[in-house]
Amino acid sequence: MGLWTLLEGFLLLANGLAIINEDRFLAPRGWSFSDFSAGQTKSLKGQIIGLIYATQYMRFPLILLNTICIVVKLVSG
Repeated sequence: MGLWTLLEGFLLLANGLAIINEDRFLAPRGWSFSDFSAGQTKSLKGQIIGLIYATQYMRFPLILLNTICIVVKLVSG
Protein backbone atom coordinates (compact mmCIF):
# COMPACT_ATOMS: atom_id res chain seq x y z
CA MET A 1 0.00 0.00 0.00
CA GLY A 2 1.53 3.24 -1.10
CA LEU A 3 1.05 6.85 -0.14
CA TRP A 4 -1.21 7.47 -3.15
CA THR A 5 -3.54 4.63 -2.09
CA LEU A 6 -3.69 6.02 1.44
CA LEU A 7 -4.55 9.50 0.13
CA GLU A 8 -7.26 8.01 -2.09
CA GLY A 9 -8.70 6.25 0.94
CA PHE A 10 -8.85 9.52 2.90
CA LEU A 11 -10.47 11.21 -0.09
CA LEU A 12 -13.13 8.50 -0.26
CA LEU A 13 -13.76 8.88 3.48
CA ALA A 14 -14.12 12.65 3.09
CA ASN A 15 -16.53 12.11 0.19
CA GLY A 16 -18.61 9.79 2.33
CA LEU A 17 -18.77 12.28 5.19
CA ALA A 18 -19.62 15.14 2.83
CA ILE A 19 -22.76 13.49 1.47
CA ILE A 20 -24.33 12.48 4.80
CA ASN A 21 -27.77 14.05 5.08
CA GLU A 22 -28.47 15.69 8.44
CA ASP A 23 -32.25 15.36 8.35
CA ARG A 24 -32.35 11.72 7.27
CA PHE A 25 -29.32 10.28 9.03
CA LEU A 26 -27.77 12.50 11.69
CA ALA A 27 -30.73 14.12 13.46
CA PRO A 28 -32.66 10.90 14.26
CA ARG A 29 -29.53 9.53 15.94
CA GLY A 30 -28.84 12.67 17.99
CA TRP A 31 -25.86 13.78 15.89
CA SER A 32 -27.27 17.06 14.57
CA PHE A 33 -25.45 20.37 14.47
CA SER A 34 -27.57 21.69 17.35
CA ASP A 35 -26.09 18.96 19.56
CA PHE A 36 -22.63 20.02 18.45
CA SER A 37 -23.20 23.68 19.25
CA ALA A 38 -24.58 22.87 22.72
CA GLY A 39 -21.08 22.79 24.19
CA GLN A 40 -20.10 19.16 23.60
CA THR A 41 -17.15 20.06 21.39
CA LYS A 42 -14.61 18.42 23.70
CA SER A 43 -16.16 14.96 23.59
CA LEU A 44 -15.42 12.38 20.91
CA LYS A 45 -18.99 12.66 19.62
CA GLY A 46 -18.62 16.44 19.34
CA GLN A 47 -15.36 16.11 17.46
CA ILE A 48 -16.86 13.61 15.01
CA ILE A 49 -19.86 15.91 14.43
CA GLY A 50 -17.43 18.77 13.83
CA LEU A 51 -15.49 16.66 11.32
CA ILE A 52 -18.69 15.78 9.46
CA TYR A 53 -19.74 19.40 9.20
CA ALA A 54 -16.26 20.54 8.22
CA THR A 55 -16.24 18.12 5.30
CA GLN A 56 -19.72 19.24 4.29
CA TYR A 57 -18.56 22.86 4.13
CA MET A 58 -15.47 21.88 2.11
CA ARG A 59 -17.39 20.39 -0.83
CA PHE A 60 -15.82 22.56 -3.52
CA PRO A 61 -12.22 21.64 -2.57
CA LEU A 62 -13.38 18.00 -2.51
CA ILE A 63 -14.69 18.39 -6.05
CA LEU A 64 -11.30 19.74 -7.09
CA LEU A 65 -9.42 16.92 -5.36
CA ASN A 66 -11.73 14.33 -6.94
CA THR A 67 -11.10 15.84 -10.37
CA ILE A 68 -7.34 15.74 -9.82
CA CYS A 69 -7.55 12.13 -8.65
CA ILE A 70 -9.59 11.12 -11.71
CA VAL A 71 -7.17 12.86 -14.09
CA VAL A 72 -4.17 11.18 -12.45
CA LYS A 73 -5.87 7.79 -12.71
CA LEU A 74 -6.68 8.35 -16.38
CA VAL A 75 -3.15 9.47 -17.22
CA SER A 76 -1.34 6.78 -15.25
CA GLY A 77 -3.26 3.96 -16.84
